Amino acid sequence: MKQTVLIRLLCLTVLLMPTVYAQAQADQNASPRAASQDKFTISGYIKDASNGEGLIGVSVYVKETATGAVTNSYGFYAVTVPAGTYNLVITYVGYEKQNKTLTLTDQNIRLDLELKEEGRQLQEVVVSTKRDDDNVKNIEMSVNRIDVKTLQRIPALLGEVDVVRSIQLLPGVSTVGEGATGFNVRGGSIDQNLVLLDEAPVYNSSHLFGFFSVFNPDAVKDVKLVKGGIPALYGGRVSSILDVRLKEGNAKKPELNGGIGLIFSRLSYERPLFKGKGSFIVAGRRSYADILAQPFLNNDLKGAKFYFYDLTAKANYRFNDKNTVFLSGYFGRDVFGADFGFNWGNTTASARWNHVFSDKLFLNTTAYYSNYDYSLDSDLKRRPENANDYFRTDSRIVDYSIKPDFTLFLGKSTITFGGQSILHDFQPGTATAASSGDVRTFGLTSKYALENAVYIGNEQQVSPKLQLQYGLRYSLFNYVGPGDAYAFTTDVPLGTSRFPITTIQYKRGETIQTYGNWEPRFSAKYELGNNSSLKLSYNRLAQYIHLISNTTASTPLDIWTPSTNNIKPQIGDQIAGGFFKNFGRSNGSGSEFEASVEVYYKWLQNQIDYIDGANLILNKFLEGDLLSGKGRAYGAEFYIKRNRGTVNGWVSYTLARTERQVAGINGGGWFPTRFDKPHTLTTVLLVDPPQAKRWNFSATFTLASGTPATFPTNRFEFGGFTGQVISGRNNYRIPPYHRLDLAATLQGRQRPGKRKTDNWVFSVYNVYARKNPFSVFFQPDADNPRLTQAIRYSVFATAIPSVTYNFKF
Repeated sequence: MKQTVLIRLLCLTVLLMPTVYAQAQADQNASPRAASQDKFTISGYIKDASNGEGLIGVSVYVKETATGAVTNSYGFYAVTVPAGTYNLVITYVGYEKQNKTLTLTDQNIRLDLELKEEGRQLQEVVVSTKRDDDNVKNIEMSVNRIDVKTLQRIPALLGEVDVVRSIQLLPGVSTVGEGATGFNVRGGSIDQNLVLLDEAPVYNSSHLFGFFSVFNPDAVKDVKLVKGGIPALYGGRVSSILDVRLKEGNAKKPELNGGIGLIFSRLSYERPLFKGKGSFIVAGRRSYADILAQPFLNNDLKGAKFYFYDLTAKANYRFNDKNTVFLSGYFGRDVFGADFGFNWGNTTASARWNHVFSDKLFLNTTAYYSNYDYSLDSDLKRRPENANDYFRTDSRIVDYSIKPDFTLFLGKSTITFGGQSILHDFQPGTATAASSGDVRTFGLTSKYALENAVYIGNEQQVSPKLQLQYGLRYSLFNYVGPGDAYAFTTDVPLGTSRFPITTIQYKRGETIQTYGNWEPRFSAKYELGNNSSLKLSYNRLAQYIHLISNTTASTPLDIWTPSTNNIKPQIGDQIAGGFFKNFGRSNGSGSEFEASVEVYYKWLQNQIDYIDGANLILNKFLEGDLLSGKGRAYGAEFYIKRNRGTVNGWVSYTLARTERQVAGINGGGWFPTRFDKPHTLTTVLLVDPPQAKRWNFSATFTLASGTPATFPTNRFEFGGFTGQVISGRNNYRIPPYHRLDLAATLQGRQRPGKRKTDNWVFSVYNVYARKNPFSVFFQPDADNPRLTQAIRYSVFATAIPSVTYNFKF
């Protein structure tokens, strides 16, 4: 039945395409009197005049009708108005405003524009690349766009700009501690965030155990985090979307960028192709801590490897005004260990085709490949004397996908519709062991799944004050063979392992289990005046793949698994409301201050948990050690930002709780999750002193509640053996976390006629050397074994200074 529903929806989408196209063409070619009551469309691309990059989120405002549009992820816009003469105002933060007067009489107009950066030094923080007063005027809520120029100003660990660590300064975003991979959004686990790099999913977004992200800032164009009010376009995760877009490459002139730091160096090169019809960018990074440390390593650590590298590339070619193709890819790897070590990494590749059917209909089709894998090796250096004795294991998840997305511009409505099909290939683990030359291979068989979805959404201007965005997504998940499906015992005590009682074998392509879900989306914005608005949103999302991890912080060795006949898909519902206000002096580039308050409540179904002592590695019957429960997360987020002045910045405070209820844990009562943080305060200051024209300064301060932990409550002695008694999951909380970071940037001297620009960045991470606890563990006291000693483990227990040199030719 569910397959039939999806097939019908897919067929409807395909059938709608030529109908919509024909109607759009008819509107375009009809006479003035017959053409949709003398309505015409102004459309085109808006790009950066200096490098030809398409600009995302540019405002195109029509004064006479008080309507407008915003450019999409490729810089395309369309505005439909009746025949007449109009004044268009094109604005974008950090760029010169443009005014265009157009007269529409008997045909649509194609208007491509290039915007120049403002000639003066901007005295403002650009937290998100957006139009004036976007936080009030835009229907989006729970959304942050982060500009790379802002990222470069924020103090960073070892002076290296980092996307993932920077978004943790925004309300509703946190991490369980330094050195933890990924991030948590509004009480969600890290696997509940869909991280996209040019629309291809990235399954591990961290280098070096979470200290750096996989995103090279020299290649990043736009970063968008969606925490709520998620449009029907997105699906597959229940907490958030982190959408990272790569630069397209300078289409005007060759450009070389780079940086030399204490931990790694970067280099990127971009240039035009085919006389400006295309461009490309290639960017690479490599850390060298292992090289610098080699002279100080001895004995077993001699020759140890601990480094990461990545390569990011993108190219595009414009065939004509209606067709453009993009190719992009990423390859990164981490290597860590001495005699025994492991490595992990991501590989993604995506191909996209932009096609403009008409002035009103835009299509983007994406095909991508994504691979995440890791391996453990008992002999990382493969010494000859160990050639016959070693152990190696590896695991991976591979995705293949095709995704067409249509956008139809209809005056006061913008309709989006499309679909996606993903083939998941899970390889949970294969091991090879050699002993005296006898080699054995064993492990778990691969699992396969096909995930499909179709969606339709509409953004509608109901009145000058009221705007709606609503849509519906239907997702269908098939867990397919070849493989074995297990049925487990049900008459065991809660919280203990279940054992398989029957096994059914399935052939290739046979359906083992099917799940389908309707996912409604709704958002509304009502303007209270020119400078304030109220917003409301609701979304339901389904997640069919799961990260298996029962550690305090997820590691690169955690495995992904699909929903099966024993593991149900996660379902997340979230409702949010917010008040948005701009105030202070306005100079034509938006208000001086912006503020917002958002409240949310999220309830989650089918949350995976684990029995105590669950075995997650190469466990054929892992499903018997899993528990299922429900979760809830709720809170309030306060945010205020100053846009202009000598001192800019923002302050955010999040008051939140995230809890879980699982039969078999804590007597079936609610308990805090390991990423529950009731209080989080972050402050970011950017200072541009007028007296020091080449210097600017920045500071960040973070104060947060400690995360929950499971501590022993009692101890016992029996027959010379000392043991511990644990009562309840996450029954204590580690001490609070707080940290101050500082940075100063010295701009190089500008020489007339020279294209080179450079700067030096000096920074101090953890200025007052706070020993923030990552975890607390217990061991017998060395002087008195009858006593138990609590040990606080800190990743960074001292201040860390750094210096980085950046250049551009």
